[in-house]
Amino acid sequence: MNELFNRAMLAPDTVFKTPEAVIRSTALTADQKIEVLRRWEYNASEEAVALEEGMPGEETGMLRDILIALGKLTGPLDLDHTGPSKQHGLPREAITNPHPDKGKDS
Repeated sequence: MNELFNRAMLAPDTVFKTPEAVIRSTALTADQKIEVLRRWEYNASEEAVALEEGMPGEETGMLRDILIALGKLTGPLDLDHTGPSKQHGLPREAITNPHPDKGKDS
């Protein structure tokens, strides 16, 4: 795995300015882009719950941007069947990749 991917999986927002920048990256495979955006979606969901519970911060709309980017890569997302936690989260089944990488870079 490449260094960019490893860093992005730890903190996507420190590597990419926007979810759209993940899509435009030529250093990541399509599968890696999906995983980075999934991580970012999880982080954004956590932040949304914290805001909902009264933690300081402000709504950024980042979660929406991440979901749009994921949809561009994978096709329609199944947002009707979210996870059981308060964060909801997207289960693996909600994101389909019609063209999974087969060891190739995209």
